[in-house]
Amino acid sequence: MRVIKESSDELNPPVVVTTGVNVARPRRSRTAGDWVALALATCGVGMISIAPGTWGSAVGVGIYLLLGEASVRLFAYATARGISVPPLEAFRTTFVLVMLIGLSVAGVWAATRAEKLLGRKDPGAVVIDEVVGQLITFLFIPFGAGMWAIVAGFVAFRVFDIWKPYPIRRLESLESGLGIMADDVLAGAYAATLLSLLTSIYLIL
Repeated sequence: MRVIKESSDELNPPVVVTTGVNVARPRRSRTAGDWVALALATCGVGMISIAPGTWGSAVGVGIYLLLGEASVRLFAYATARGISVPPLEAFRTTFVLVMLIGLSVAGVWAATRAEKLLGRKDPGAVVIDEVVGQLITFLFIPFGAGMWAIVAGFVAFRVFDIWKPYPIRRLESLESGLGIMADDVLAGAYAATLLSLLTSIYLIL
């Protein structure tokens, strides 16, 4: 049976995939775990009818800005007490990587559960993948690089997420939440590479 995969953004046309059955909506009442999964999968903006994927990316930008502000405060506090910058940089990088891995794993779980709860393949309301992909986009640029980097990173990720160059689109065929998350993780990696290049050129010039 041919099932239309929904898009998290109206700018991206639906993708037709082949599968044996529709995703069945559970008939039981929702549990606390179901609500947690929906909350994580939608990130508070997934139910917005217009371009939910773009809203999900905006949440990712917001989280990045909050991390940046917290990082600046932490660095100021630590350096005032004689702690050198290199260990702080290493700690920050480790923290961000662990956070991204944790969000990705939790996103696979939440997206898989949301598919069953919403009864649709890759429902547009699931935007945790856009949040993670957008955060990956900023992985290799320093905090405080400037507003231009924020805007460029946001645009770059949206372009790669919508365009889906090889092999991003093929990753959508992976099972359930893994397919939902994997294509945006790779789109984020593409955008991160481009943004890192642009930042290097900007700093050199």
